[in-house]
Amino acid sequence: MICFNVPPCTGHEMKYIAEAVASHKICGDGQFTKKCSAWLEQRFNAHRVLLTTSGTTALDMASLLCELQPGDEVILPSFTFSSTANAFVNYGARLVFVDIRPDTMNIDETKIEAAITDKTKVIVAMHYAGVACEMDTIMDIARRHKLLVIEDAAQAVMSTYKGRPLGTIGDFGCFSFHETKNYSMGEGGAILINAPQYVERAEILREKGTDRARFFRGQVDKYTWVDLGDSFLPSELNAAYLWAQLEMADEINDDRLKSWNRYNEAFADLKARGLVELPVIPEGCVHNAHMFYLKCRDLTERTAFIQFLKERDILAVFHYVPLHSAPAGLRFGRFEGEDKYTTAESDRLVRLPLYYGLTDEDQARVIKAVRDFYGV
Repeated sequence: MICFNVPPCTGHEMKYIAEAVASHKICGDGQFTKKCSAWLEQRFNAHRVLLTTSGTTALDMASLLCELQPGDEVILPSFTFSSTANAFVNYGARLVFVDIRPDTMNIDETKIEAAITDKTKVIVAMHYAGVACEMDTIMDIARRHKLLVIEDAAQAVMSTYKGRPLGTIGDFGCFSFHETKNYSMGEGGAILINAPQYVERAEILREKGTDRARFFRGQVDKYTWVDLGDSFLPSELNAAYLWAQLEMADEINDDRLKSWNRYNEAFADLKARGLVELPVIPEGCVHNAHMFYLKCRDLTERTAFIQFLKERDILAVFHYVPLHSAPAGLRFGRFEGEDKYTTAESDRLVRLPLYYGLTDEDQARVIKAVRDFYGV
């Protein structure tokens, strides 16, 4: 069976985990947490990066830092994971879904302004497949309307928009290091804080509402409970696993891009014949090969396509069921404007196997199976 995903493993993970155990420091903020945070800050020129227990809790922290109140509204795409929505629903906000662009599957920046009301507080830019949203337009809208922007960059580590790393353009950026992501710590994530006024509160939120971080820096002689918070910091064992990935970040990125480009070239003629649609990378965007997807003609063809590959021991999968049509989406939000593309495009999309270490032989099998399905 050719798996859809295999979590990355560079070979140094067990060594670093053993070092963490030997240091007698396996809770959060040990040497490996600090190494990972420093690497992320330096590589992406981020003001402050804090590792979290997941991409979901990074979004939770961003939501708390936005100081949302019950009834406040958050504009976001419906074509995203439930975590993107839960981060705001959990604190009483209402969701306002807008349509996506069919080329990138990202939020349609031209639909945002019409969805703004006097209750709007936040715009969420979710960078699907590691391809950037149109951030100049989104940031312009946000600044004119005095709104905050959260980048859900869970899939976008190492991607850029006009030379700027994704996650560093909005007020907050959120990474995921889940096992399905390009860089993994099993379960984990990070919040990127792009304005200094939010750093101290972020540290407090992450440390169960205490000023423990200031205590460890010698800024206070004891630490105490000063605000609301939660246990958002990950185990040092997880950070040790991630450090092995970050040390080889470019090698992992190049390997994935090689596989992505091979798929793209192999299916160019299918696109030219109108049999499938392929991912679009807009000018000024550099992606990280987080996924490679095809768009079939319709849901019926996609279902047959996935079954065809499964019969050949190849696991291909569809993606999100649009949130606005899910039970919780109907309960916690509304769709603003016309659903012209969100549902229709999500019904057509199918993701092919892509991961660090995908062999040429296995990828050739996938390519042949896809071409066989389309009779070419």
